[in-house]
Amino acid sequence: MSLTRLSVTAVRNLHPVTLSPSPRINLLYGANGSGKTSLLEAIHLLGLARSFRSTRLHPVIQHEQPHCVLFGEVALAGGLRAQLGVQRDRAGEFVIRQDGKNLRSAAALAECLPLQLINPDSFRLLEGAPKVRRQFLDWGVFHVEQHFLPTWQRLQTALRQRNSWLRHARMDAALQAAWDRELIAASEQIDALRQAYLLQLKPVFQSVLGELIELDGLTLSYSRGWDKERSLADVLASSLSRDQQLGYTQAGPQRADLRLRIGGHNAADVLSRGQQKLVVCALRIAQGHLLQTVKRGRCVYLVDDLPSELDEQHRKALCRLLEALDCQVFITSVDADFVKDFWREDTPLAMFHVEHGRITQTLAHQE
Repeated sequence: MSLTRLSVTAVRNLHPVTLSPSPRINLLYGANGSGKTSLLEAIHLLGLARSFRSTRLHPVIQHEQPHCVLFGEVALAGGLRAQLGVQRDRAGEFVIRQDGKNLRSAAALAECLPLQLINPDSFRLLEGAPKVRRQFLDWGVFHVEQHFLPTWQRLQTALRQRNSWLRHARMDAALQAAWDRELIAASEQIDALRQAYLLQLKPVFQSVLGELIELDGLTLSYSRGWDKERSLADVLASSLSRDQQLGYTQAGPQRADLRLRIGGHNAADVLSRGQQKLVVCALRIAQGHLLQTVKRGRCVYLVDDLPSELDEQHRKALCRLLEALDCQVFITSVDADFVKDFWREDTPLAMFHVEHGRITQTLAHQE
């Protein structure tokens, strides 16, 4: 998948713009605060109907504008194309359209335009709460396993019902048992899908990481969210009294986690910032490889401030890996010289100068 056309209206400080990006490498350069990251944010809005910079829409939508509007044309596998459109207003309402038809959720957008983000906040994948790592894992499962989304939706419904009962005790015993059975069945399916995906991801991750840096003893493991020696039914039964006191379900796939460790220590506590960034890059590039292998699809990579935390050697190594994916990449940098010479001469490349919210194409891509 790749964007062949992108139109942005009323996103932060960006002037209305329509771009025809390169299908491969797109370099966005300009001074800090010029709007480079805002363009990546616009692409993220198009692909997921939400920002990666803010949970609030007020700072995303341009001052005095009622809403922001994104439009994109996406080249799909097999020569097909899709038209995507997203409108978000200040009240949080949204309109999502694909090929002229309204969509009820952003899942279809994500399916059509898979995005991988590498930015200064990427360290949260190692340092942050388990929820961040679950989202990373579930992104991969969603894109390679068609049964994941309906099963995940079943899990969320059952979990809400059980938590409501735990807080208010307004469910009879038969209904409670029925929802517990649904929760257990969906949980076991989600756990199986996650474990199968991780089994595929691990060797790809280790191979990609080896291209970037040597980190002997780095391990990637999975905690499913309940005692690995006991069934979820047993765990839920034994923890019922405590769950009622707390008002929520303690055990289950909603508590799962990915663990990266070196020599028995949390990797985030041992690695330098530059090493952490390379590990995160390896994880996200590995997901891109796996998507291509399993689904014959390609991610669009949004790489904000590539030079940050990386020396020239590692910047070049990362660019080589992104280039080898044969996918579309958008990279921001204050100085184009940091990254413009890292690509093969035959790699399609486009450059865009961003200044005070205005975007000007300075180099058209070569087919």
